Amino acid sequence: MAKYELLIRPSVAKDVRGIPRSDLEKILGRIQSLREDPRPPGCVRLSGSECYRIRQGDYRIVYEIHDDRVVVIVVRVGHRRDVYR
Repeated sequence: MAKYELLIRPSVAKDVRGIPRSDLEKILGRIQSLREDPRPPGCVRLSGSECYRIRQGDYRIVYEIHDDRVVVIVVRVGHRRDVYR
């Protein structure tokens, strides 16, 4: 399988500002792993959109997969109570 290109929206930088460093390191590692496998075990396609989400502790990573262009775009990162709003 080809490696996917990883793009992160500029708004994600704002999303991660308040996340503790220990959690942020795990989240960034999880995001990097999307290059190898954009549909890891536990990923869920969100209803009503083309986005997927994966869980990392109390945080969620929302992303889009474009198989035709071999690109993963990270749309949002946030605490589970806020990320879907």
